[in-house]
Amino acid sequence: MLQQKLQLGFGGVLLMLLCIMAFQPHTTFVQSAAVMSVDLGTEWFKVGVVSPGVPMEIALNRESKRKTPAIIAFRDGVRTIGEDAQTIGIRDPTAAYGYLLDLLGKTIDNPIVDLYRKRFPYYTIVGDKERNTVVFKKGDTEEFSVEELIAQLLAKAKEYAQESTEQQITECVLTVPGYFGQAEREALLVAAQLANLKVLQLINDYAAVALNYGVFHRGEINETAQYFLFYDMGAYKTSAAVVSYQVVKDKQTKETNPVVQVLGVGYDRTLGGLEIQLRLRDYLASEFNALKKTKTDVTTSPRALAKLFKEAGRLKNVLSANNDHYAQIENLLEDHDFKLPVSREKLEELCADLWPRTTKPLEDALASSNLSLDVINQVILFGGGTRVPRVQETIKALIKQELGKNLNADESATMGAVYKAADLSSGFKVQKFIVKDAVVFPLQVAFERDPGDGGAVKHVKRVLFAQMNPYPQKKVITFNKHTDDFEFYVNYGDLERYSAAEVAALGSLNVTRVQLQQVKELLEKSKKDIVDNKGIKAYFYLDESGIFRCTGVEYVYDKQKLDEELDEDSTLAKLGSTISKLFTKEAEKTADGETQQGEQPTAEEEAPNSEESAKPKKSDEEAATGSKTEEPSTTTAEAKNETVKLVTIKTPVVHTSELKFTAPLSGAGYDSSLAKLLAINKVEEQRIRLESAFNALESHIGEVQQKLEEAPYADCATAEEKEKLLAECSKLADWLYEDVENPKPELYENKLAKLQKLSNVFLARHWEHEERPDAIKALKGMIEGAEKFMTSARNLTKETNPDKDVYTQVEIDTLNKVIDETNAWLKTEVAAQKKLSRSDDVRLTVKDITDKMSVLDREVKYLMNKIKNWKPKAKPEIKKPKETTTTAGGDEAEASSGSGNGSNAEEERTEEAATSENAEQAEAPNTAEEATVAEEDEKKEEQEKETVTATPTVDANTPHSEL
Repeated sequence: MLQQKLQLGFGGVLLMLLCIMAFQPHTTFVQSAAVMSVDLGTEWFKVGVVSPGVPMEIALNRESKRKTPAIIAFRDGVRTIGEDAQTIGIRDPTAAYGYLLDLLGKTIDNPIVDLYRKRFPYYTIVGDKERNTVVFKKGDTEEFSVEELIAQLLAKAKEYAQESTEQQITECVLTVPGYFGQAEREALLVAAQLANLKVLQLINDYAAVALNYGVFHRGEINETAQYFLFYDMGAYKTSAAVVSYQVVKDKQTKETNPVVQVLGVGYDRTLGGLEIQLRLRDYLASEFNALKKTKTDVTTSPRALAKLFKEAGRLKNVLSANNDHYAQIENLLEDHDFKLPVSREKLEELCADLWPRTTKPLEDALASSNLSLDVINQVILFGGGTRVPRVQETIKALIKQELGKNLNADESATMGAVYKAADLSSGFKVQKFIVKDAVVFPLQVAFERDPGDGGAVKHVKRVLFAQMNPYPQKKVITFNKHTDDFEFYVNYGDLERYSAAEVAALGSLNVTRVQLQQVKELLEKSKKDIVDNKGIKAYFYLDESGIFRCTGVEYVYDKQKLDEELDEDSTLAKLGSTISKLFTKEAEKTADGETQQGEQPTAEEEAPNSEESAKPKKSDEEAATGSKTEEPSTTTAEAKNETVKLVTIKTPVVHTSELKFTAPLSGAGYDSSLAKLLAINKVEEQRIRLESAFNALESHIGEVQQKLEEAPYADCATAEEKEKLLAECSKLADWLYEDVENPKPELYENKLAKLQKLSNVFLARHWEHEERPDAIKALKGMIEGAEKFMTSARNLTKETNPDKDVYTQVEIDTLNKVIDETNAWLKTEVAAQKKLSRSDDVRLTVKDITDKMSVLDREVKYLMNKIKNWKPKAKPEIKKPKETTTTAGGDEAEASSGSGNGSNAEEERTEEAATSENAEQAEAPNTAEEATVAEEDEKKEEQEKETVTATPTVDANTPHSEL
């Protein structure tokens, strides 16, 4: 125990003093597996983070708040985001940009853009010269695309996440509205790329909420499907989703995991808290104009309109909890104040046409899921707009049951997305929870077919991903009647359930155009080898983010393989072909099984459709949801002649894919946007560095002036040093507030370094005088402990105890010398230091003391390690006649082994092995503590010397010569 206490004491004290010597702590980002999620709404954004050892949590912003306004402002060359940007938006509304999300991927002629102009008339919106997308323009120099603005919001979210985790973060999961089409999703991915973020997945907001709910109710999920409806009213839109929870066993991995699957979706992209707030804004504006305090129409003043908008938002929140309240704005217009009482009844009257619309998404979700309210376990609310009492009353009247309010309305989507981020990241292992989302806008393939008999060209459409099909999912479609180059389109399919305004908001209904080239040449080249033409197969993939891709096109046919070619094949190759055949058949069965389970099959070119009713052939229909084979592969099939084989050949077809919706930012436009954002970031970094340098210099000047007036610090500086420091501080303070033309951070940093060099003289002396007593006390404690240890160690030398010679006399003398020298040095230096004043140069420093402690610590640790590894030498065993005495262990051996030469030989080998083992153990390290080991060994030896009378056996009566 003594050596353990000493070891802890020496190491602990030394570590404590070394920590004391650290002057200024600094924070650095370390490489880690931390990931984040961003719930990017139209009005707010929330950031979720997860890092090793830290549970999922919300990252706070600079104001220590859990959500940040999704608004960005530029004024006087300074970029601000969040609450500061909101403040600028009141003073100069044209300089602050908000409610941007639904403008992604939209051209300026889109109805959503027209609605945005109507709601916020003070913005100047122009079309991009190449893509005709939304560009905000202010003056002749300032222009920002929607992607650039959202990229800066995402970069700020990344900054908050990194400050929260103190780690670098590059991977994220982003939430998106479920009604986002291909154009919007692609545009958001580009914005994330501009922010230097790798998007692991785009997850629909209702799917993220459903995942969050399922994770915290995992114990309630079983093999029986449970149905829930999640209702969301946010700032900009309202949506509803019917989902099912069920434990499902995977057919391939045999694992059993909970699955949440989206079954039905409904939405209204223009119904939300923003619309209610705008109704209040317009009402307040009309009431102010009715007062006729000024001839100017308040709606013509952007600043007054922004003030009314802000007050309308505050009023909406207050009236959600109170029956009446006052709207009050100081200096609304031309120095006129405005005050007006508003009741909740009046608010409900203003929005009378909105309340019936609140139930439409819920009804659409139920209709698309083919379920009724009877089987829904609960309707769960989330989103800030659901706090409006009239919204809850309207929904409750429809469903006739209590509403679920056990979710965090603001953060549930963020937490679900960050759980998904942890699942997708390679740095975490979470409990598996499978999410299956559903297709909102169906996708179909459209192409033309020439019957070849001189008839009219037929327009054929095939459903590729039907509405509410689960995804991610892969599909294959086969074209087996085309003999020349052709093209096909992938478009949005049946949209009859959506209104004309909603279809117009989607933009282009064409998604992709695929052109196949060199088809005729390919067919001619392989014509002589073909036994069975399986056609041209196109492969499609709808990934986890809802992004559609045509992943490849191949020409597939069966070719005869001759008997001579088979003979040349190795046995291993034949075996591989057989196995490939087996797996191919099994895969076909699996694909058929999946089709029967409800996945929409992809009909072939000859399959019947709404425009033609030609009778399909057996080989004309094919659908697959399995993985696409990227490289040509071969399978064998037996023909009538057993020596003839068929091999399937897959040859890539040259093709080009062209996006037909609003093209995402790319090429020179992307490079220009990236350069613009990097330049803005550099200016902001310089500004922050300049402000930090200015504040650091200002703070240090005040600190030095204040401390020189305090006795403990003032005593550590000479009169000359004090005078020089005060003069320098006074000079710098006067200079600091002068107008400096084009100031640079280096200017303030250099002046701070010079001042610190002067002030550190007396500050270091003060630190030494304050810390020295604790250091001396620690050194004395180490000396006292070392002396006690040495007293015990003197009894473990060969001279004092030959049987316990752990240490040599030289080692004891060395430790004694170090202790004596340290004692003498300490007394001398302490006495010399006491003769000096506090303003003199320090003689006995904390560094000198810790150096002495290190030397003493090293010597004691050496001796402690030696006793840990020491073991007494084993004494050679003396053989005694067996007929007289033997050890207790030997008796047991004889009694059990009986007589015979084999037994005696075995005993001899056992004795030799034991002797060898004892010799090795004498040299090997032992973990026994101090001298107690030797005492225990001595007791064992005394026990072994005790003799007992052997039990008479045949061996005992046998002469030694015969044994």
